[in-house]
Order: sequence, then C-alpha cells, then structure tokens
Amino acid sequence: MPTVKAIRVHQYGGPEQLRYEDIEIGAPGPGQAFIRHTAIGLNFADTHNREGRYPLPHLPHVLGGEAAGVVESVGPGVTDVKVGDRVAYAAGGPAFPPGSYAEGRLFDASRLVLLPDEIDDVTAAGMIVKGLTAQYLLKSVYPVGRGDTIVVHAAAGGVGLILSQWACHLGARVIGVVGSAEKATVALANGCTHALVSSEGDVAARVRRLTAGEGVPVVFDGVGRDTFDASLHCLRPRGTMVCYGTASGPVPPFDLFTLNRMGSLSITSAAFAWFVRSRPELLSRASDLMDVVLRGAVRIQVNQTFALSDSANAHRALESRKTQGASVLIP
Repeated sequence: MPTVKAIRVHQYGGPEQLRYEDIEIGAPGPGQAFIRHTAIGLNFADTHNREGRYPLPHLPHVLGGEAAGVVESVGPGVTDVKVGDRVAYAAGGPAFPPGSYAEGRLFDASRLVLLPDEIDDVTAAGMIVKGLTAQYLLKSVYPVGRGDTIVVHAAAGGVGLILSQWACHLGARVIGVVGSAEKATVALANGCTHALVSSEGDVAARVRRLTAGEGVPVVFDGVGRDTFDASLHCLRPRGTMVCYGTASGPVPPFDLFTLNRMGSLSITSAAFAWFVRSRPELLSRASDLMDVVLRGAVRIQVNQTFALSDSANAHRALESRKTQGASVLIP
C-alpha cells in the first residue's frame, strides 16, 4: 500500500502528542476519492480533538478538518469529481471524521467542493470550514440583515474576520470583541464598526452604551466559558446567543430559568455537521461563500503558514492567541 506523511495522535494531551509519521493509504473504495493535499486548514477544534475534548473515532488517529488539493484517483461509482480536479473539503460528524493533517487522504467524493481558478489552494484551505461556518451562522442560525446590530466575539480570528466582513456586507453594524489593541485595529479594518478590547472594561456595559441601553438581537460566540456571561448580558429582550465553539473551555452547568429572568433569551449551539447534511446543502452554502469571496465582499486572510511537520508549534501559536485570521499547514 502507498504511504503518506501525517500527523497522528496516539494519546490525548498537549502539542507534544502530535507525531509526524508514515501511514498507509489504501485504494479508493466505492464513492471515495484520494486527494493529494496542497494546503491544510488549521482550526481551534483541532486542539480539542488533540486533547480529547472532542474525542476522535479511535487512537491513533490523524487530526484535521479541512484541506485543499488535487484528486489523484477515484473509486467505483464516483461521478461528482474526476482525476485532476482541484477540490476542497470540510470534515464534520461521525461519517466524515478528521484526517486532513496528511500529505493526502481518502474522502467521500460527494463531500468535495470544486474550486474555481480564481481561488488558490492556500486560500481555499483557510476558508472552507471557517467560511461555511460563517455562512450558516449568518444565513440560517440567525439570519442577519440590514439595520441589525450584532456582537462578534474573537472578531480578528479565523471565523470572526469572515463573520464580520460578511455581516457588514449584509448591512449590519458589527461590534467586534477582541483580545488586544492590535487585534482591534484588524477588526476595524474588516467590517467592524466598533472593536472592544475585552480586557479594557465590562464588555456588556460597553455594548449597551453603543445601543442606547437596549442590547443587541444576537451575539455570535465561539469562545465559550470566558465570554458566556458577558454574551448573555449583551442581549436585548428575546435576543439570541449563538454558541458555535468553546475555545476557552466548555460552559459550566447553567440554570435555564436564568434566560427567562433576563428577558426570555434564547441560546442555540450550532454544530457544523448539522448544517451541511447533504451534498445539495453543502454545494449551496459553498456557492454562496465562493460568491462573496470572488466579488471581494469577504477577503480570506491566511496570515500564518506552517510546515505540516511543524504542527505542534502551529497548535502552540493558536492556543496562545498569537494568530490572526486563518492559519494553514503546508505538506
């Protein structure tokens, strides 16, 4: 069997558990394609897989949820792609597990998205998960429209930059929350009308001052534990908190009746896999994403690249909050 270099976890833990090693790849089975990766997206969820917070299907296992590359071979019955096609994909859910931290992998051909010539592989690898996440958050979880004022946490991060630009394009006023003055500058240049540094005072109080005491209809929060309480206090009556990640850790147990007392608030936990359940849904969302990128309404910013073999340092940079925008691994 052919082999490829890959990053695997043999036991859960810190970045030191990432092993760069050879793994065997079989021939594509029915409905599968083998993709030779050219660029691999890095996401905070990868660190949760590494730690075991989001358990992998088994150990050892290859990390990684997104990549771009070229189809090198296909299995029986594949009609969605052909050899030589440039594609990107997003893993998610039990049927499409992680495995992109490798020189190549087998993947369900029906989950591959064809790339236009105008979008290079590095950009594609940095946008497919994060961009699709922004799309379903803004278009399905809470449809954002002209005149809305919204709060986006981690507004200078991979998803945050796309969310902020896209929401601005839709006509919303975006209040971004960031971790430093440097990131505030980035957020203001990418769709945010206001950028609040989280360490410079009560975020919810500042949001209320910016909204004449009313609060906002929706908060997009991928941070989790550290921002949960502030997010709730940013909301106006009957507002919605959209939780789509837990970068700072899981939210502790919570009394639901608190939502009643705070104004009949709503909370939803929006998981990627449930918004791209079929190929038509995947392609529809991907088409919407490609459209705003190709028209320049959303700029995908890959600000950090690492060699695949240097994945441990990539994880350290991500966890230390030293990154801005998207990060990509190069095989």
